Amino acid sequence: MKLVTYSQNGTEQLAFCINNKLYNTTAADSGLPATMKQLLNGWGQHIAAMHSADTAIKNGNISIPSVDFETAHVLAPVPQPTSCRDGYAFRQHVAAARRNRKVDMIAEFDQYPIFYFTNHNAIQGPGPIPCMPDHFKRLDFELEAAIVICKKGRNITAAEADDYIGGYMIMNDMSARTLQMEEMLLNLGPAKGKDFSTVIGPMLVTPDELEPYKIPAKPNHTGNNYNLRMTCSVNGVQVSEGNMGDMDWTFAEIVERCAYGVDILPGDVIGSGTVGTGCFLELNGTGKLNDPNYKEQWLQDGDVVEMTIDGLGHLSNTIVAEKTDWSILNLKK
Repeated sequence: MKLVTYSQNGTEQLAFCINNKLYNTTAADSGLPATMKQLLNGWGQHIAAMHSADTAIKNGNISIPSVDFETAHVLAPVPQPTSCRDGYAFRQHVAAARRNRKVDMIAEFDQYPIFYFTNHNAIQGPGPIPCMPDHFKRLDFELEAAIVICKKGRNITAAEADDYIGGYMIMNDMSARTLQMEEMLLNLGPAKGKDFSTVIGPMLVTPDELEPYKIPAKPNHTGNNYNLRMTCSVNGVQVSEGNMGDMDWTFAEIVERCAYGVDILPGDVIGSGTVGTGCFLELNGTGKLNDPNYKEQWLQDGDVVEMTIDGLGHLSNTIVAEKTDWSILNLKK
């Protein structure tokens, strides 16, 4: 299934996305959840009926009104995550970033997957990304995939962790690099470098939809892996390309670490981390390493950032400058 949350008369509505049409879940069956939160909190109770209704619409056995996906006010598929973590799964990105800083690849990357918590209250879907003046000091995108947890668990092994994944989405982990780098000098963060916006969407795609793309995990790794091409364009020009299949740490392994000694909950969103070439920080570093005169590129007011992942759709956002001169960088002592 492909599931979309959109605004219907100012209210969140969960819908099946079929051939670019949105069909309300509650119109298909009044007993189905009306929101993504209801679905995730009752996943075991509702998921079979959700699949049945989705199939019935596709086969023409249910005839209900629809809304064009392109004209709907699409929200984040999971509008109010219970938490949001972001991983560090792509070795290519980590190795390139460290090479560009002229430091060795960190050995611990291959020992265990890591993640950080970001601001789950700043989750958004397609549309404008409001940015403050300090955000524009090296404003960056990060091309990622993400999952959402669909049932509560604790101390889960990687071998069973895929059963806790309700679906997959595109993620753009927005980054204000100057803020990020300044605060991380103190060995904390990224905090203000990340907490203003994390974009997910435009839909949640359940694992059954991705079966044709399944490939083996990397050697000595456990969990589902998928051959899904990932791209990012800025103002119509492609700047990044990678593949979800290049994840060194699988989502299952990241979930295993997340759930160690703590509950994971329905509605928890977990990102993959940046794919190789998946941000200007890496691209600029590589460019300057090869050519000292390389002109850096960062996101600007009005830029349109478009991300596509095979099977997961197309996510579009526009950078919008807030009309203010308020700066926390100016508050430094």
